[in-house]
Amino acid sequence: MTKRKPTTAPATNDPPHLQPGSQVEISSNDPGFRGSWYTGVIIKRPSSKKPSKFLVQYTHLFEDEAGTTPLRETIDAVDIRPLAPRESTRKFKFSEEVDAYYNDGWWEGVITKELENGNFHVYFKRSKEQLEFGEEQLRLHREWINGSWTPPLAGDEQVKESDRAVTEAKMKFSKVVTQEKLKRDNAASKKKSKSGLAGSGEKLRSSKITMDKFFCKGAHVEVTSDEDGFEGAWFAGTIVKVVGKDRYLVQYESLRTDDDTDFLKEEFDDLHIRPCPPEIVMADRFQKLDEVDAFYNDGWWVGVISKVLSDSKYEVYFKATKEEMKFEHSELRLHQDWINGKWVAAFQALKS
Repeated sequence: MTKRKPTTAPATNDPPHLQPGSQVEISSNDPGFRGSWYTGVIIKRPSSKKPSKFLVQYTHLFEDEAGTTPLRETIDAVDIRPLAPRESTRKFKFSEEVDAYYNDGWWEGVITKELENGNFHVYFKRSKEQLEFGEEQLRLHREWINGSWTPPLAGDEQVKESDRAVTEAKMKFSKVVTQEKLKRDNAASKKKSKSGLAGSGEKLRSSKITMDKFFCKGAHVEVTSDEDGFEGAWFAGTIVKVVGKDRYLVQYESLRTDDDTDFLKEEFDDLHIRPCPPEIVMADRFQKLDEVDAFYNDGWWVGVISKVLSDSKYEVYFKATKEEMKFEHSELRLHQDWINGKWVAAFQALKS
């Protein structure tokens, strides 16, 4: 009798979810796919010289259009997490952060409306789009932080696993996976196999809102960039002029040119600009798991309170860089999202 060649390598000293054969979720830093997680299995660590890299095989993504050869990639450990836990039943609420299952992956979004048919409108911050989903296509958004899920699954409720979409979770925001790899041999096949939110013709686009009153010459705004290392950060500026349809020249209030002779000016489209958020006065201190913006390096960076150190000091976790930093109360503000021409604050989820 001939021996069958194993499909995964022997066990290692890595954490349980990084053992060969473990089912996991994998994130991507490909433009258009950031903030999404796809299910797969750990095959092996390709080289002892790169201990943080793992060869994974996707569950629902394929090398070929016929779907006969599962896609394999070498991924950094920081972009791999266990299958996320999920409540067996849950009543979702307005403004809750959720993951929505779409085009073979889980995408992070915010519930903006509960519809009469029982479905929900979910807004995706990265693509500035709104789509309709049924309750069975949603799960509560969770972060994999320091080896545990935040927020944890309530009580001792059983973890619900789905073979079709294979369980859930979320926690991502950066740590660039080898850009060389993404440009290499897998790039073409991945683009064929992954249909992102931005590339689908079936999507339900948000109704176009006239933004003239918000984005005119002289208006104070905040702008953001998709550049690696700046995801999740918003910088204050002033619109110098409108340069075209939904495009604006903005002068930063705090960032200066390389020769330090003037404030930096850059052009932005309407997906990367918003009015300055209204101030929300916090009568009490922030609580653990509050979503906040922290002022750091001249910008506001979105994060989550991971620890309350005192009445005026906190530890904040940043999904984009997977780092924790300490901040004073005065350096934080409650996070708000600019959705369909309105501000939606994190606390509204608790009120509803």
